[in-house]
Amino acid sequence: MSWLEWLVAVLVVAGSLFVLLGSVALVKLPDFYTRLHGPTKATTLGLGAIVIASMVYFNFIKEELSLQQLLIALFLFITAPITAHMLVKAALHLKLKTAEHTSGKQNADL
Repeated sequence: MSWLEWLVAVLVVAGSLFVLLGSVALVKLPDFYTRLHGPTKATTLGLGAIVIASMVYFNFIKEELSLQQLLIALFLFITAPITAHMLVKAALHLKLKTAEHTSGKQNADL
């Protein structure tokens, strides 16, 4: 295996682990705001690593110019933060409750 194939393998495994971590965070975290934080950060990073691995594989190993992966990565990195921001704004507008230990009110007495 060449070093490019090793790079692709490392990026795919790292990306898969980040996607898994984001999925677990979606299930395990206590309220909407923290549930949104895990998937938007970890899953975006994981999918970005997988798309970069795909770009490296097709552009350097298969020697085919593939701009689709570049467009996917661009779309992903632009839309994920905007979507998370809009969801948080809607949750704030609806006054969704936070978990007690994440609201920050417990330190107000100190």
